[in-house]
Parts: sequence; structure tokens; C-alpha cells
Amino acid sequence: AASFKARDPFRQILIQALADRLAEGCAEWLHLEVRKELWGYAPNEALTVEELVDEKYAGRRPAAGYPACPEHTEKAELWRLLNADRLGCTLTESFAMNPAASVSGLYFGNPQSIYFDVDNVGRDQVEDYAKRKGWTIEQAEKWLRPVLGYKT
Repeated sequence: AASFKARDPFRQILIQALADRLAEGCAEWLHLEVRKELWGYAPNEALTVEELVDEKYAGRRPAAGYPACPEHTEKAELWRLLNADRLGCTLTESFAMNPAASVSGLYFGNPQSIYFDVDNVGRDQVEDYAKRKGWTIEQAEKWLRPVLGYKT
């Protein structure tokens, strides 16, 4: 892979962009299948592309690292529960997925579920989270740093 990147970096960028879009497209397709067939809570859904982009569908698909789930370490539990390593997808020490063109997340089938941002987390919340995770305050602050509502 390194020699390929060195020989043709532009092609590598294009391939990576295509791989990223395919992974996200597959995730969207699977979410559609969950809504209409597998869980069937929206069997008659017939949204336009614009409505899909505007997330007019029932339910949500949040993922670690995004505003609704800013803390990445929960991916380790997903990996354990799903035995995801068997698929050749691994987590780095910072919980990034490898290969990079990978998608993980959760499905919420409740039609009233919404996306929301987690931010300005207070010290009392960090202390509670650290206790529940079995972490020190410093560990919790490390993983929650982007959303802390105070200076460390």
C-alpha cells in the first residue's frame, strides 16, 4: 500500500474517497433495510434522496466520535460484542477504525428519537462518568476533552 501511495498519490486519494462513500452508502442502505424490513418500524417509507439527506426518516443511527456520542472508547465494547475483529476491522489505540473506510454505530428505532449534541460537560458529570467507567478523572477528561465545559 505504501509503494502504491508513493507511485500515484492522486489515485490513492480517489480510491480512499470512493471507499469512504461506499462504506457510508452501505451503512445508509442497511439502515433503510432495518427501518423497512428487519425491524419494520417504517415499512411504507418512500423518501426522496433530499428527504434522506435531511434525515426525515424514523429512528437514528448515531456513531461514536460524532456530537451525540463524542466518546470513542465505547467502540471497544461494540467490537467485543460483535466480535468485529473477525471481519478484519480493528481499532487503533485511539479507537479509530482500520481500515479507514469503515462505519460503526448504533440503531435507534424509536420514531421520536433525535440527534443532539453532547457538549459543555461539567466536572460533576465527568466524575460520575469516570466512576461508572472505572476510570480516573484524568482518563475521563482525556477521552471527553473535546466536550468538556471547563479547563483542565
